[in-house]
Amino acid sequence: MARILIIGGSLGGLMAANLLLRAGHEVTVLEKAHGALDGRGAGIVTHGALVSGLARCGLAEGIALGITVHKRVTLGGAGAQQHAVLGEMEMTQLFTSWGRLYQLLHGLLPEGVYRQGMTVERFEQDAAGVQVHAVSGAERSVWQADLVIASDGIRSVVRQQMFPQAQPDYAGYVGWRGVCEESLLSQRTLDAVFDTFGFCLPPGEQLIGYPVAGPGQRTGVGERAYNFVWYRPAPQGPALNGLLTDDLGVLHPQGIAPNKVSAANVAVMRAKARRLLARPFAEIIEKTSHPFLQPIYDLSSDALVQGRVALMGDAAFVARPHVGMGVTKAMQDALALTDAITNDGATPQALKAYEKLRLPEGQQVVARGRRLGAYMQASAQHNSDTIARDAHSVMRETAVDLDLVPA
Repeated sequence: MARILIIGGSLGGLMAANLLLRAGHEVTVLEKAHGALDGRGAGIVTHGALVSGLARCGLAEGIALGITVHKRVTLGGAGAQQHAVLGEMEMTQLFTSWGRLYQLLHGLLPEGVYRQGMTVERFEQDAAGVQVHAVSGAERSVWQADLVIASDGIRSVVRQQMFPQAQPDYAGYVGWRGVCEESLLSQRTLDAVFDTFGFCLPPGEQLIGYPVAGPGQRTGVGERAYNFVWYRPAPQGPALNGLLTDDLGVLHPQGIAPNKVSAANVAVMRAKARRLLARPFAEIIEKTSHPFLQPIYDLSSDALVQGRVALMGDAAFVARPHVGMGVTKAMQDALALTDAITNDGATPQALKAYEKLRLPEGQQVVARGRRLGAYMQASAQHNSDTIARDAHSVMRETAVDLDLVPA
């Protein structure tokens, strides 16, 4: 049995913790935040690897993850094609939410494994193990481990120490996000898009949406919600800074918390939705109580391992969300780490075996995300509709299970 320390208690860290505990190791998770995290995030597209990985984590068969849809549809935006159906495609997918997965994975952990309020500052390592220095309030502590797994996100403190050259790269556009309760929507909107994976393609932009569980993780008709992401150009500089500035005039350059998004920016976004989007999507955005925004970044690492320390999840790679693979990729990382440690023990050699497998996979997912997002990026850079798009092509490539896509 090895002592394994996981830095970061979001979904990736919870997946790794459950898998390694079930493999017989002593695991501790250090999470910076206080309190429940299950209100964070929004909708998640599931794939086969994620569902099978959850079973390996110990999730009982038959536990409801979310909502299944069977069709994709693209509605026309402004102009002559307003509200017209531009394309339809049969495709069955299961959609869940960040909060649902957090609730399930956190609930599988034994008492005492998950330590909150722990801010990791740095680590040291030698041939015998790793020492992680953390602070909680006024108290400092040093944690000893045979291996450290860093799952501390796009701004990873551990990656910054290991590979400071690996930095997030802003793509030139943002995603406005939100979840609207089904009970608030008109019958016209429910009939048009609610039970589909919906798309809308204004010039230079893209919106997607799909149903997820509603408040209290309820999935009955009338109790669900509709999750949307609307990609809009925001060139680096004044345009982006304006979106990341709150109502008090404070700039949040690394990303603005949902509850800090300026009411004025939300009002402008809603007005643009009424002008640019098909009416059902404009209604969904209008009736979403707390829309928020996410700057879109790439992050691609050239290495994942340094001695007894390894990166996983968003600490290692961040692909643009058009791929719909963020959570599945984290599960694949956690599975590969667990298998490597099972095969080679809690050793640097095991981590190298993990790196050999997951490094090219992560780089390929990032490259795919860049290709799918090239249209929005070009439009943001040149302020023009530079790349022609076909509704069926966009639907066919967005958020699909890469295990089913030919290389």
